[in-house]
Amino acid sequence: MTAPRFHFSIAATDGKARTGTIRMQRGDIRTPAFMPVGTAATVKAMKPADVRATGADIILGNTYHLMLRPGAERVARLGGLHRFMRWDRPILTDSGGYQVMSLSALTRRSEEGVSFKSHLDGSAHMLSPERSIEIQRLLGSDIVMAFDELVPTTTTVQQQAEAMERSMRWAKRSRDAFDAGGEHAGRAALFGIQQGALDEKLRKASADALLAIGFDGYAVGGLAVGEGQEAMFATLDFAPGQLDPDKPRYLMGVGKPDDIVGAVERGIDMFDCVLPTRSGRNGQAFTRRGPINLRNARFGEDELPLDESCACAVCGQFSRAYLHHLIRAGEILGAMLMTEHNLSFYQGLMEDLRAAIATGTLSSFAADFRAAYHGGGTGD
Repeated sequence: MTAPRFHFSIAATDGKARTGTIRMQRGDIRTPAFMPVGTAATVKAMKPADVRATGADIILGNTYHLMLRPGAERVARLGGLHRFMRWDRPILTDSGGYQVMSLSALTRRSEEGVSFKSHLDGSAHMLSPERSIEIQRLLGSDIVMAFDELVPTTTTVQQQAEAMERSMRWAKRSRDAFDAGGEHAGRAALFGIQQGALDEKLRKASADALLAIGFDGYAVGGLAVGEGQEAMFATLDFAPGQLDPDKPRYLMGVGKPDDIVGAVERGIDMFDCVLPTRSGRNGQAFTRRGPINLRNARFGEDELPLDESCACAVCGQFSRAYLHHLIRAGEILGAMLMTEHNLSFYQGLMEDLRAAIATGTLSSFAADFRAAYHGGGTGD
């Protein structure tokens, strides 16, 4: 039987939380899902097979970085992103909008799109909804993100409304560009992105506009940009419910383990974040009793594994003392092992969340997780 282009089924619910499966031609994605970030056609410090071994069903690639280096047209000539990086499962590509606005010098926004200078060499570029979709098509993305305009939650309500309304116009242009993509449109999916900062009315207007256009899934954008967990959760108390309940809901750029647990409780199905990989390279390990900083001298003779409850290969073989040594010595293996553990921790958390939803025990699981994570006494 041929796999569908895109099909989302919900197997069980617990409160607002859902667990299910996204079926695509390159494989199934179990939800709630965490997508490791492979910004530049690599999940840093990891081989693709090792990323898969942690439990990841899908990874994320970045339009902005790949369009600048090595270039989307080059990736296409080399057979597409999957072949280029040797990852044969689904890839979601973000639209590049966030990076344009956060990394680029001399950015100018207009109705056409965003003109900017590369953070690498200062070269001039224009990223529009049409160009963003074209790049994602050249990469061979399985889940394509609409191009949107992000403004900080600290801007005025008027600025937030104007950016949201422009994002909705860009969402329609993204939809049209995607649908004109021929063979790629026949096997890939397109997600729209809800904007509106922390404002319930703006979020509702954005959701209504997206639903009128129609997408395979819907992202909650514009959060995890400095507003804090309390404000993010307050927005997630209403924003997911404004979207189509039969489609996946993706919270972009989130987050810390306790952020993910709280967002799943509020109905989110998909996540991505650089935190487990970036933290690993910088010496921080996530454990069920909170994060620990392996640079700390107190781990110099600690023979315990990073997390005694973790079944990953790193915890099965290496001590905190050895990892402390590798990190303090600047050894590449330290970054590799720490990243492998952190990704395994995140995927283990997602597996436990799926199981808790399926058995109707999410509330008790979440309470126990938070109690241990915030009160375990190992954090630095």
